[in-house]
Amino acid sequence: QAYMSYSNIAALMHLAAKPGWEITNTLDDIKIWTREKGDALSLKVEMQVKILSHLAFSLLSDFTFRQQWDKHFLTCEVLQAVNEDENIYYVTSLPMTGRKPIDFVILVSQREPCKPSEPYIVAVKSVTLTSMPPSPEYCRNEISCAGFQIYSDSNSSCMVCYFSQMTSGVMPYLAANLTGSSKSIEVTALECIKFLE
Repeated sequence: QAYMSYSNIAALMHLAAKPGWEITNTLDDIKIWTREKGDALSLKVEMQVKILSHLAFSLLSDFTFRQQWDKHFLTCEVLQAVNEDENIYYVTSLPMTGRKPIDFVILVSQREPCKPSEPYIVAVKSVTLTSMPPSPEYCRNEISCAGFQIYSDSNSSCMVCYFSQMTSGVMPYLAANLTGSSKSIEVTALECIKFLE
């Protein structure tokens, strides 16, 4: 359990620290970056938010709030409260066109910074629970590495960075965004900012 939690946080820190991020889009308070390496595509969304970092952390680390700003989340329930910094959630999500809806079983680990220069961290990855086997009604999908880093900017604002390492299941949705035929990354980021503020 301790190892799972550590590896979840470490994987997100490792992804965030990788070189080679390229900016693909900039709006007023949002910057979108991508990083391609082999067949892996990673996404980074930077959002400038006018609330204190510890408030953003408390809102983003509770995934039951996620449906309020992310339309891709249909349902989200806590399956297991592992400890005060870790929860396992069951999430259902909209189907890709013409397919079954998607579901995930995810571990969400949260950490407060040890020093003022360090970020708050909310790390996410898929886990396997024997009590929640794949169901024929859903297409079970996996999140290999995702989450948030939240940096204090000032007394009244913070920088929220969302990271996601893409798997083949979410590739079609992302490809539509990056080619400009869909704006759902920007829309979701704007909804996230609006929810936090």
